[in-house]
Amino acid sequence: LQCAAHVDPRDAAGGRLADRAADQRDRCPGITGRPRQGEAHLAAAAVAAHECGHAVQHAQSYAFLQLRSSLVPVVSVASRWVQWILLAGVILLQSMPAILVVGVALLALTTLFSLITLPVEFDASRRALQWLGSTGILYGQNVAYARDALKWAALTYVIAALGSLATLFYYLGFLN
Repeated sequence: LQCAAHVDPRDAAGGRLADRAADQRDRCPGITGRPRQGEAHLAAAAVAAHECGHAVQHAQSYAFLQLRSSLVPVVSVASRWVQWILLAGVILLQSMPAILVVGVALLALTTLFSLITLPVEFDASRRALQWLGSTGILYGQNVAYARDALKWAALTYVIAALGSLATLFYYLGFLN
């Protein structure tokens, strides 16, 4: 995770501190926004190290990251159309149930993507915390604060995956 030293959150323009996935073309980790007073050191270090964790995953050919990356083009198209196909499928359920089946299949694909994202994000955070602690960038209680910040950030992915799974089950109920 040597790259964390090169990611400076103060270089970003305005807004709230947030992660920005590594650019798929150059695999450059990054963040957006300017940290608010008080969150600058811990949150910026945690977010930057987390993004570098993704860069290390790429360099080490982390299986879940490779799988997720291979699904991006298909999921991009699926997520653009899924709500419209599901709507048409529900409206036309009695006369053309195949439309709903296609919509549920697309939703299942996006749900799979959400589930595959979980180990990718948790692993990047694990790598970040390990690096932040072992290098002495953060120490003592600050490591615990960074762990807490990354835990809550990762839980947003858990909630998204659970929401997607619940929505999938909801639409599967129409097919019975």
